[in-house]
Amino acid sequence: MAGETPEPHRPLLTHGRELWDRVWESGIAWISPDTDVELLLMTCEMVDERWNLRIKVMSSDNMQMARRLDNLSKLIISNLSLLGFSPSDRARLGVAEVKRISKIEELRRRREQL
Repeated sequence: MAGETPEPHRPLLTHGRELWDRVWESGIAWISPDTDVELLLMTCEMVDERWNLRIKVMSSDNMQMARRLDNLSKLIISNLSLLGFSPSDRARLGVAEVKRISKIEELRRRREQL
C-alpha cells in the first residue's frame, strides 16, 4: 500500500531500523521500493555495523578499526547521498525541499490576504 513503510527483507538492529523508518518517512516522495530498497537496506546494515564498531574503537587504540570506522562512515554518507539525502542531491534529483513556515511568516501571509 502506498505511503506505508515496507518491511526490510533482512533483519536490522536498532539503529539500522531507525534509519530505515526515517528514510521511508522522509523520502517517500522519491525513494522507490522497487529500485532503491537494496541500497537502503545495505546502508542500514552499515549503520548497525558502524554503531557496533564505534563502541569498539572508543574502547581501544586499534588504528585499523578506527580506519575501518572512517571508511564505513564515508560509505554511509555516499549511499545516503545516492538516495537523495543531502540538499544538493535532492536538487539533482529534482525533489523540491518543503520549507516549514514560521509563525511570523504565517501571520504576515494572513495579514496580506485581508
